[in-house]
Amino acid sequence: SCSTVLKTLHFITRPLSDEEGNFSLAYIITIHKELEMFVRLLRAIYMPQNIYCIHIDEKSPRDYKTAVQNIVNCFKNIFISSKREHVVYAGFSRLQADINCMRDLVNSKVQWNYVINLCGQDYPLKTNKEIIQYIKSKWNGKNITPGIVQPLHMKHRTEVSYREYIHSGVPYVYPAKIRKAQPPYNLTIYFGSAYYILTKGFVEFTLSDARAKALLEWSRDTYSPDEHYWVTLNRLPG
Repeated sequence: SCSTVLKTLHFITRPLSDEEGNFSLAYIITIHKELEMFVRLLRAIYMPQNIYCIHIDEKSPRDYKTAVQNIVNCFKNIFISSKREHVVYAGFSRLQADINCMRDLVNSKVQWNYVINLCGQDYPLKTNKEIIQYIKSKWNGKNITPGIVQPLHMKHRTEVSYREYIHSGVPYVYPAKIRKAQPPYNLTIYFGSAYYILTKGFVEFTLSDARAKALLEWSRDTYSPDEHYWVTLNRLPG
């Protein structure tokens, strides 16, 4: 029952400070296995003033999906992504999962300031307050999406087309013998982390800007596009 979940797992039920109560964070958590690890992660980052979008891999077992849904139902500020992907490692579906959650988050009533993406095997080293203070002190109004101009040894990820294959029931991506066109709008491709802390304004930009949409479409057949998509858009002038 929900009362048992809240009581036995000691979920925080009120903001621990005015600073935290006035600075809401959004979280995107992509999961596919290990229910107990997910619950531990959720408990560690949960705050009632925040909002959480959970993306469950569409190919996860039914009982796993049901268990996650039962937990999510106990909270008004946690929800399952309205659109779920069959996630393939290093495939476009991993990037699409984040974007699906972003669309849901920008339409939510919670006025969040930044969004942070995590996977089910992550765990925080800082408290909610420490994360907020770090954002405010060094990154106020800026995105945290580190990267560099795409290195030569990573060029193959975007120079040829990658396709999804299935071997022994396991999906994977592999390069096809087809060279890709140059990036749209003559964009310089940057390469960095698939993980980020992004402002709400930047998220709204990525969901609506013509350049962002064109880059997303161009990235569909690249290798691990979430490692170049956010960092490239963040380097656009202005």
